Amino acid sequence: MSDAFLIVAGVIYLITSVLLFVLGTNLSLLAILVLVRDPRRQNNDDNSANLRSDAANIKPHRPKVTIQLPIYNELYVAERAIRSAAAVDYPRELLQIQVLDDSDDETASLVSQVVADLTADGVDVVHVQRTNRAGYKAGALGEGLLTASGELVAIFDADFVVPPEFLQETVRHFDDPQIGFVQCRWGHINHDYSWITRLQSLAIDGHFMVEQAARGLRNYWFNFNGTAGIWRKATIEDAGGWTADTLTEDLDLSYRAHLKGWRGHFREDVVVRGELPAQLSSFRRQQHRWARGSLECARKLLPSVWQSDAPFATKFQATAHLTAYSIHLMLFTLAMIYPFVVHTGERFEGFSTLYGAGYIFALSALAPAIFFLVGQRRAGQRAWRRLPRILAVTVLGAGMMVNTLRAAIQIFTHPDPEFERTAKFGLEEPEALGRSWTQKRYQLRLDGIVYVELLVAGLCGFGAWTAIRHHNWGIAFYASVFAIGLTAIATATIGQMISVYRSRERRAGNVAAERSALLVK
Repeated sequence: MSDAFLIVAGVIYLITSVLLFVLGTNLSLLAILVLVRDPRRQNNDDNSANLRSDAANIKPHRPKVTIQLPIYNELYVAERAIRSAAAVDYPRELLQIQVLDDSDDETASLVSQVVADLTADGVDVVHVQRTNRAGYKAGALGEGLLTASGELVAIFDADFVVPPEFLQETVRHFDDPQIGFVQCRWGHINHDYSWITRLQSLAIDGHFMVEQAARGLRNYWFNFNGTAGIWRKATIEDAGGWTADTLTEDLDLSYRAHLKGWRGHFREDVVVRGELPAQLSSFRRQQHRWARGSLECARKLLPSVWQSDAPFATKFQATAHLTAYSIHLMLFTLAMIYPFVVHTGERFEGFSTLYGAGYIFALSALAPAIFFLVGQRRAGQRAWRRLPRILAVTVLGAGMMVNTLRAAIQIFTHPDPEFERTAKFGLEEPEALGRSWTQKRYQLRLDGIVYVELLVAGLCGFGAWTAIRHHNWGIAFYASVFAIGLTAIATATIGQMISVYRSRERRAGNVAAERSALLVK
C-alpha cells in the first residue's frame, strides 16, 4: 500500500470529519435554540392577539379555500381522507374540495362513490381524473390549480386526516401579505403499531419540533412538507408553479417562493395525523425519494440561494437544509476508508496527532441524540425514557447510508425517474394493532439493495476488526455501529418479505373480497 494512497485516505478522513462536525454542531445549536426560545410562546401570543381582535368585534377575513387531495391507488385510506376534508369546520360556501385522482385500480371507483355521496349532501367536491400521470403528484396539483376557486389552497396526502379546526387555525396567518404558506406539524395515526413506526415517529417529531420550529423561529427558510399545509394561490403562481424536475416538488416550490420574497409560517401546535409506513421496503422507498429530491433541489437551487440578497445565516442554514442527506454519503465515505485510515495513523506519526482532532470532530455523533431528545421533550414525552429508542433510531439511521448513496448516484444514471409513492394500509390505532398489513395489496418486492447493505456491513466489520487489532478504539466503535445498522436494516427487510410471501394466498383472497365489495356498492 503506497504512502501517497495512505496520505490521501487520511486527508479525506479529516475533511469528512470536519464537515460532519459542522453539520452536527449546527443541528445541536438548532435544538438549543428551540429550548431557549420556545416557539409555543409565540403561538400563544398569536392566539391571545386573535382573541383580543375578536373582543374588539373586528371581523376576520375569511377567504375561499380549495382543499386538494392528491391520490394514486390508495384503496385503504382515500375515503378517510376525503370525508375528513368534507368535515372541516369552515363555511361551505367558502370551501371547495378537489380529489386529484390518478388511480388505475379500484380506488377510482371508491372515490367516485364517496364524492357522489358528499355532493348529494351539498359539499362542493369534485373528482378530477387525468388520462395520464404526467408530472406525477406535481402534475396533479398543477392540473387542479387550473380550476381551483380558492384564494388559498390546502394540501393533504391521502394517508392524512384533516382535523376539523385546521382552516380556522391557519387562514388567519394570511392576513400578513408576506406569508406564502403555513406548515403544520405531522402527528401519527399508527405510532405504536410496530417498532418500525415507533422509530419513524421519533425521527419525524425531531424534524418538526426542532428543525422546522427553529427555522421558523429565526425566520430562516424552511419547507412545506408536501402535506398538512396551506398555500396562498398567488404565491404558487408567483414562484413558477408546481414542477416535476425533482422528486421533492414541495421542497423545490418552497425555496422558489422564498427566493421570490415570500415567507412561511410554522404552526407546531396544529397537529395533522398521518399514517407511517409499516413495511420497511416502503420506508426505504420514501427515504430514497426524499434523499434524491433534496439533493436534486440542492443542485438546482443553491446557486440562486447564494446569489440572493438573503443574510449569510439564512444562506448557510439553507445549504445545511438542502444538503442534509449528504451526511449519509459522508458516513459511507468514512466506512470505506476506515481500514486505510488505521494504517495511515500507524505509518505516519504526524497523522496520529491530527487524528486526535478527529476524535473531537467525532463528538458531532452526539448531535442526533441531542436532536431527538429535544424533539421528544418538546413533543411532551419523557425524553430520557425514550433514550433506548433514540439510540436505536441513530444506529438505524446510519444503516440507511447505502440507500442514500443509491439515490445520489441515480440523479446522474436515471435522470427521469418515476415518482414512486409510499403505500399505506389504513393502519389506524387502536383497531389496527392486531391487524397484519402483510395480507393487503400494494406490497413491494424485496429490494436487491439489501445484499449490497450486507456486503457493506461486512466491510464495516472488517474495518472494526482492523481498528481493534491496532488499538484504534474510536474507529472500532464507529465502524461497529455502521455494521450493526446496515445489518439490522437489511435483515429486518428480508424478514418482513418472508412474512409477505407466507401471506400471499390469504392476501389474494382479501383482494378478491375487496373487489367484490366494491361491485356490490
